[in-house]
Amino acid sequence: MCYSQYLLVLISLFIIIVFYFKLADHFNIIDKPNQRSSHTSITLRGGGIIFYFGALAFFISSGFVYPWFFMGLTLITLVSFLDDVITLSNKLRLTVHLVSMGLLFYQLNLFDLQWVWIIIAFILFIGITNAYNFMDGINGITGAYSLAVLSGLWMINNYHVNFVENELIYCTALGLLVFNFYNFRKKAKCFAGDVGSIAIAFILLFMIGKLILLEPSFVVLLLLAVYGVDSVLTIVHRLILRENIFQAHRKHLYQILANEAKVPHLIVSAGYMLVQIGLNFLALYLLQSDFSAVTTVLIVIGILLLLAFVYTAVKRKYFHLHQLS
Repeated sequence: MCYSQYLLVLISLFIIIVFYFKLADHFNIIDKPNQRSSHTSITLRGGGIIFYFGALAFFISSGFVYPWFFMGLTLITLVSFLDDVITLSNKLRLTVHLVSMGLLFYQLNLFDLQWVWIIIAFILFIGITNAYNFMDGINGITGAYSLAVLSGLWMINNYHVNFVENELIYCTALGLLVFNFYNFRKKAKCFAGDVGSIAIAFILLFMIGKLILLEPSFVVLLLLAVYGVDSVLTIVHRLILRENIFQAHRKHLYQILANEAKVPHLIVSAGYMLVQIGLNFLALYLLQSDFSAVTTVLIVIGILLLLAFVYTAVKRKYFHLHQLS
């Protein structure tokens, strides 16, 4: 794709999201604040559907490559959008997620693996998708963090190993930029909704899956390290408190920073983005280095432990405010 084509995609995405806003307003597709929310005003929900149309632009312009992936993306986007509007049963939602992941796996030829690894991959991919959804709780965080992850994939794709078409990265980035224009604000025009957070997670996982097939390294963990540490340690924290980890809550670090410590949403979101970008450079450096496999694994573990230490220290400082709220 040339610059003029990307400009056309950008303009088209803006037109699509504005049209969606009119539909959402007409059909009352809104997010009402509750005791678990980090916002205080009624806001349009589902603006993240634009991520699907960014991927669609690539799918059409590329001559319909990755048809099984795109079929899976279509299914998971549709069921997530319907869940935003009418709330579907968990059984139906999980079934569609499994089918969609199956299509993604088929596109990546992961079914050639031993059945044990296939099961593990299903658990990890669905777990990451849902974790990505749970992390979508304040203005700007999904769009900003996803751009950070995408920047890491772009760096590796262009300076280490080519594993995916740049056009997919660019079209996905355009969708994120359009969404951020309306979401990365003190008072957001729209939220991503399940449709947005799950769709972008699905797209990123496809790219990460392609990368792992060419570069099977623990270093790839660093590309989702910030969300990963927050999600895993929050689950551990809730288990210690004997809470139901499937119920809505406000115990993620970003929620405590935004709600109890009163750090502005956009500062928290930008912080998550900048830390992840820093980790992207570390990931690229490690992939290009001559370290042994054992040394690389130890470095990655050390980085993750450092992140966990910072997470624990900051949360310990502000968690008492959460208990009082």
